[in-house]
Amino acid sequence: MTKKALIAMSGGVDSSVAAYLTKQMGYDSTGITLKLFDNEDIGEKKEKSCCSLDDIDDARNVCYKIGIPYYVYNFKDSFKENVIDRFINAYENGTTPNPCIDCNRFIKFEKLLRRAEELDFDKVVTGHYSIIEYDKGADRYFLKKSVDLSKDQSYVLYSLTQKQLSKTLLPLGNLTKSYVREIAESLNLINARKHDSQDICFVPDGDYAKFIEQYTGKSYPNGEFVDENGTVLGEHKGIIRYTVGQRKGLGLALPCPMYVKEKNLKENKVILCENHRLFSKELYATDINLITCDRIEKPIKVKARVRYNQSEQPATVEQIDNNTLHIIFDEPQRAISKGQAVVLYDGEYVVGGGTII
Repeated sequence: MTKKALIAMSGGVDSSVAAYLTKQMGYDSTGITLKLFDNEDIGEKKEKSCCSLDDIDDARNVCYKIGIPYYVYNFKDSFKENVIDRFINAYENGTTPNPCIDCNRFIKFEKLLRRAEELDFDKVVTGHYSIIEYDKGADRYFLKKSVDLSKDQSYVLYSLTQKQLSKTLLPLGNLTKSYVREIAESLNLINARKHDSQDICFVPDGDYAKFIEQYTGKSYPNGEFVDENGTVLGEHKGIIRYTVGQRKGLGLALPCPMYVKEKNLKENKVILCENHRLFSKELYATDINLITCDRIEKPIKVKARVRYNQSEQPATVEQIDNNTLHIIFDEPQRAISKGQAVVLYDGEYVVGGGTII
């Protein structure tokens, strides 16, 4: 009996080529686009964000071209609850969210997988650049970095469980981005040269504070910039506008460069410091997911990343209870931010990760 695959298609070139390759593997394939929000909901009148009608048209065109059915699934309510609301709540509580990880965790690899199972699909397919391997001896699924390290997305996939890994296909993990575009061009796909999306999909102009104010209808009051000793340095324009490590956009004339170190929500103050004061050697992370093992039984050496675009740094990790990791870096790291993900690597393999607290 032919296995069935449900391909999540954004309208971009990566998921389009993933759909083509899945069909070539012999799967009975169906393309779907997740409708996650209406542009009016996010204050965006033009069709320039992902999930737009243009993207849906592109995905539908590709499915017609390669000869597979295509549908649109409405996941707006779930996306609002699990991604947009979590994003806003993080900023309101002084942490730095990672909505792409939340989208993968709660939407693409949880809700969509459940939908796929209900419809008797064997696999969910995405255009992420990472590799899933099954190890017979360990009886575990492993997540590896992409062959194209410049496009590797293993950082945003660290939360995949063993069941989710077993039900997921990532056809692009062993390919380079340039080769993926070559495949798309050879098929004359409409989106072969379409630019990659760079921004958070529901904040297409990158102005997070404006989005939060429009979406919630709230205003966030001005307060004081202070140094670590409490000396007032000036006035900030609302605590949601600032993230740890930020220098640009403070609007202050100071004798030396100052950066956001932390936020005091209770007193509505943003604490600034000089650059060298942003560095720290350790962190704690909770809400953890481990891939290479069920539990880290003793301290081990790993490489760790505390943000998506950071290079891996040598560290030692210890699991101190069922849901908490303690990580000590060999060298101090700059601007470790609460709310971001820390992801651990052993060579090419993702050990696991968690949310920095």
